[in-house]
Amino acid sequence: MTNEDNRFSARAARYVKVGANVGTVAAKVAGQRLFGIEGNDRAHAAELAAALGGLKGPLMKVAQLLSTIPEALPPEYARELSQLQSQAPPMGPAFVRRRMQAELGSGWRDRFAAFEDQSTASASLGQVHRATAHDGRALASKLQYPDMQSAVEADLTQLKVVFALHAHFDPAVDTTEILKEIGARLREELDYGLEARHTRLYRLIFAEDPIIRVPDVEPDLSTGRLLTMSWLEGRPLLSHKDDPLEDRNRIAQAMFRAWWYPFSHYGVIHGDPHLGNYTIFSRDGRAAGLNLLDYGCIRTFPIGFVEGVVDLYKGLLAGDEPRIVSAYERWGFRGLTKDLIEAMTLWARFIYGPLLDDRERTIADDTKPGEYGRHEAFAVHKILKEKGPVTVPREFVFMDRAAIGLGGVFLHLAARQNWYRLFNETIESFDPATVASRQQALFASAGVPLPA
Repeated sequence: MTNEDNRFSARAARYVKVGANVGTVAAKVAGQRLFGIEGNDRAHAAELAAALGGLKGPLMKVAQLLSTIPEALPPEYARELSQLQSQAPPMGPAFVRRRMQAELGSGWRDRFAAFEDQSTASASLGQVHRATAHDGRALASKLQYPDMQSAVEADLTQLKVVFALHAHFDPAVDTTEILKEIGARLREELDYGLEARHTRLYRLIFAEDPIIRVPDVEPDLSTGRLLTMSWLEGRPLLSHKDDPLEDRNRIAQAMFRAWWYPFSHYGVIHGDPHLGNYTIFSRDGRAAGLNLLDYGCIRTFPIGFVEGVVDLYKGLLAGDEPRIVSAYERWGFRGLTKDLIEAMTLWARFIYGPLLDDRERTIADDTKPGEYGRHEAFAVHKILKEKGPVTVPREFVFMDRAAIGLGGVFLHLAARQNWYRLFNETIESFDPATVASRQQALFASAGVPLPA
């Protein structure tokens, strides 16, 4: 048995251990609440974070995601989970070689001019290797860890435990749809063939855009668990946070466009806006634009949902309450009372706030990136706890998560923009029928099936 085999056997054992640890924390909290004992939520949250902290896999990704979704978890849990890191221990060279052979066959190395057995980056579901094509082009090969499908299913089972506990004692928000959405997106992330098609989709969207670059997929060097793309040279986004304001604003404009343009014109978003999914390319020694990386978490929306986002914005801008309520109902909210509408509108005004303000400003003055949206989310929770529950439509999970993540990046950059003008330029020609037609044509060209 090789070291790699041992290591991955240990990885499997950790899944079992984490399951036990999650169950232990859940039982402790449940017991205290059942008998009316005042528990220490901060301590329980720290215990849960510790239980998850040794697992570098899907559940780590879920934990980080949940920390950004308002109301999914209590504030203490959100704070602790937000600090978890998703960097996984890399597969060793011998294991990588066996994995590459399994994906491309025994002569796999001959299909590259060069391939680095040591990974350049590792994450929750796979790791990236630099390579070179026979024509000299630099490549990035993303290789999935073994047994990720079973790991995802096991981890989603553990997530049900956490959600069930929270729902029993704090039923302000029905998390049923949140769990369904997280499960669907995680399972999609395992399909590198789908990710390849999503990459091509975004490449078509930004084919003529000078400030946004999308990698080109190498289909002959890709499988369902191996994705090879062109390597995009760039520096980490945070390496530019001390650049001149003009350069930081240029980066922020590119990021704003990379997110809002696909949504408003094609009904699709990049749902994983964390710092590792962007690098910045330069010209003449200055930041020039955005390399948009990793297309494992792409969310496509029905046109009615996109129309609701635009209508809610216009309703908030005009103070038109019937239009605001109509947008909520179009999204799938039911049984809305005056109090629930008030809570939802409080959150909406936070999300849309910078877009409603026709002036140059930062995205949220005097707010730390890691705290962005947290105060507002907890104020909403207080209302929902008293007047709820409310069932959050599943489309909101990654929409809100992405919006919060994007705002955090803008805060890291300390960018100053007229966000109102940027947004209104994006939606000025919005027409639902036109967007529907564009969406159908784009997805057909990229070979991506539209959601049922």
